[in-house]
Amino acid sequence: MEASFEVTLQMAIAVFAGIGAQVLAAYLRLPSIVILLLLGILLGGDGVGLLHPQVLGTGLEVIVALATAIILFEGGLNLDLRELGKVSLSLQLLVTLGTLITLIGGSMAAHWLGEFPWNIAFLYASIVVVTGPTVVGPLLKQIKVDRQVATLLEGEGVLIDPVGAILAFVVLDTIVNGDADPVNAIVGLVMRLGIGGAIGAAGGYFMSLIFKRANVLSTELKNLVVLAVLWSLFTLAQMIRSESGVMTTVVAGAVFANSSVPEERSLRSFKGQLTILSVSVLFILLAADLSIASVLALGWGSLFTVLVLMFVVRPVNILCCTWKSNLNWRQKLFLSWVAPRGIVSASVASLFAILLTQRGINGGDSIKALVFLTIIMTVVCQGLTAGWVAKFLGITSEQATGAVIVGCNPLSLLIARFFQERGENVVLIDTDPDCLAQAEAQNIRVIASSALDGEVLDEAGLGSMGTFVAMTSNGEVNFVLAQRAAEEFNPPRVLAVFPRDPANGSANHKVSQAFVSDLQIKTWNEYLNDGRVKLGTTTLSESDFASQQEHIQDKIRNGVLVPLLVEREERLQIIPANQEWEVGDRIIYLLHDSRPNLLKRLSGASQSTPLVLEKLPEVEEVPLTKVPQLSTSDASLS
Repeated sequence: MEASFEVTLQMAIAVFAGIGAQVLAAYLRLPSIVILLLLGILLGGDGVGLLHPQVLGTGLEVIVALATAIILFEGGLNLDLRELGKVSLSLQLLVTLGTLITLIGGSMAAHWLGEFPWNIAFLYASIVVVTGPTVVGPLLKQIKVDRQVATLLEGEGVLIDPVGAILAFVVLDTIVNGDADPVNAIVGLVMRLGIGGAIGAAGGYFMSLIFKRANVLSTELKNLVVLAVLWSLFTLAQMIRSESGVMTTVVAGAVFANSSVPEERSLRSFKGQLTILSVSVLFILLAADLSIASVLALGWGSLFTVLVLMFVVRPVNILCCTWKSNLNWRQKLFLSWVAPRGIVSASVASLFAILLTQRGINGGDSIKALVFLTIIMTVVCQGLTAGWVAKFLGITSEQATGAVIVGCNPLSLLIARFFQERGENVVLIDTDPDCLAQAEAQNIRVIASSALDGEVLDEAGLGSMGTFVAMTSNGEVNFVLAQRAAEEFNPPRVLAVFPRDPANGSANHKVSQAFVSDLQIKTWNEYLNDGRVKLGTTTLSESDFASQQEHIQDKIRNGVLVPLLVEREERLQIIPANQEWEVGDRIIYLLHDSRPNLLKRLSGASQSTPLVLEKLPEVEEVPLTKVPQLSTSDASLS
């Protein structure tokens, strides 16, 4: 009873500490792995001594194996083959040539600087060729770099994990068995990748069939069936060829995710929660088992080894693998900076330390210490600075420009013109050939198709655009289109013209109402067609900010003014209904001109007169009754 209770206590502490670290990281907005590592070390033998992972015995290896399967499967689920196709050559090179560059460069650094024998140096380098998807994924969600860079980093992290893990085991097998024949090593690597890939592809297809056809099963039960099948596939692959299971899990996830499975969102949510739990527990346990003394005993040479890996080997890797890509120097520099190692490196290093010790080969503890030093330095250094570097280089998705507009009508044409005049890409999507002809006459790019088709949005280039707005005459359709665009492409700004309470609820944080709540878009399109509007601009000043805002909001409530765009820090954006205005904002709006058409003709205006952007006295001159607080001097100025 005492032994079983000790194991239970260790697991309970690990789970509580892991989830607590995740909560603290979310609160502090830091990469969770930083808190997990620090807390794990603090709770371990070199800290307060609450956690002793060695008590778990071989159970620790089982936990590592099954948790890694979940983590890599979830990574495979996030692979978008359509997006990967855009960076396929660079990604292929990163997984192949990049692996070779890191293997050679890392082993040379470990041998010459860290003074490790060549066999241990190669083993270290084979472990750290991987970048951690469990670190890269949350990091990219936090800093939101542009889609092309994010896709490349996520794809590299997920695909290189099985390659690196299998490569590490091949190197270990070579060291343990004394077989230095490179042909056997290459054959072993290819065999594991092939067997794992084949089993994963078949298993992923089988999982998709379960979700598509097993209608008698509830969604919750389907999720658990997939988990059971996943672990079975992993075990089967391991039985056929050791260490091929890691490839199986990635391929199974990728095949499942790209099989158009209904209710896939629920599985993603379930697997995402399991991944957070797995990562939390593993990092706490593995960090608690780390000896700080062994890290300090490595000396300065090992520190220089990691620095060379970060600042020499990685940039050379990126430069060689993206040489012929369309990435600019800013994107390449960011890719060179971000390559944090994660849970796969930590788990493989911990397992290797045990295996080498069992075989009586020196260097197991040193390898584990050096790998954890690499994880700590890359995660802390790159993880904490990646957001600042991305902003400095100007490659965050928030800085993306251009717009994809669904619905070709007078209002959308007007907005498209503003983006076009700023030199930004703009694409209109609609099925009405007459409306699209008007857009083409103004040299605006159009796509005559339905925006419900993800391939159409991909053709429009939404992956690299800053704004998506759905503004057809059907509010419910607009909301659905915006939801799908947000889920599949995740552009920085997703807006739609929809009712206050759409069928699916308006609490979706990814989709904002465009312009104003409950915009009568048909009415304003009629106003534009009939020439019953003026196009105005006003800049919010510090002295009259409150009065200006109140005056404009009053006209919005009366239904005579619709704010369209805001220019802030020299960037033009579509105004959401919940926009918080700031001093210095330049607002571009439409004002309803209620004068009869006959009176307007007599005053020289005509229906065909193009709208001119101007300061309108109806908005610029704030009535004194609205601003009782103004001083006499201020009032005389107005």
